Amino acid sequence: MNNLQTFLDIATEAALAAGAVLEGYLGKIEDAVVEKGRPGDLVTVADKASEVTILDIVRRHFPNHSILAEESGKLGDRDNEFLWAIDPLDGTTNFAHQYPFFAVSIGLLIHDVPQVGVIYDPFHDELFRAAQGLGATRNRRPIQVSNTSELSKSLLVTGFAYDRRETSDNNYAEFCHLTHLTQGVRRSGSASLDLAHVACGRIDGYWERGISIWDIAAGVILLREAGGKVTAYDRSPLDLTSGRILATNSYIHESLSQELIQVPSLSTWNQ
Repeated sequence: MNNLQTFLDIATEAALAAGAVLEGYLGKIEDAVVEKGRPGDLVTVADKASEVTILDIVRRHFPNHSILAEESGKLGDRDNEFLWAIDPLDGTTNFAHQYPFFAVSIGLLIHDVPQVGVIYDPFHDELFRAAQGLGATRNRRPIQVSNTSELSKSLLVTGFAYDRRETSDNNYAEFCHLTHLTQGVRRSGSASLDLAHVACGRIDGYWERGISIWDIAAGVILLREAGGKVTAYDRSPLDLTSGRILATNSYIHESLSQELIQVPSLSTWNQ
């Protein structure tokens, strides 16, 4: 079955069901939060319960598809043309602190290309959906990126990886540099929602390092269908496995890219 609308509908079913699971755990997991490895890299019972819910739905409808999920890893045939990239709780640290910025993110890659994406913010009941050629929506209404064309008038968002304490390539210098050049840079703690907010015009651009496929697969197709642009920092084609992404409304893409590229040569941060 290769029907993007069908895939989109099943992803929506799974995201809404997982969102309901997260709502049930919010504020009730104080004693069930553990670090997976690096300091600040948390996992909760809510992450796991949400993922089980999503996997049950996807497997029931598409038992032969491959899955890449944050908590379960790679499941199924590695050579399958269909790969579901699942983050059952994007923004776990926020969730653990009851900070209302977290989401379920479900993307479908076909031949390694994101073609279906659903991001659900259960706290604000915002459902972002997109599929290749079908457009992008927020709560079933079409969305599009902003028309901000100058970096100096833009609002950006970024994030910091869990290894930020261990490397000088930690995005601090980029954050400071671009804070001075724009109307502001935000740090939300949820890559999928960052991409969704660029897609619906609330934010003009986003960049980040240290991210995984499940963080961005859904957001990439959402932003592209909303008229945005997604590449590597240097504007070359995006490699989903690289851990780096540059995503904008397209109008500020070149200027933001140029600034990101020059930051390492300007910075002496952590040296």
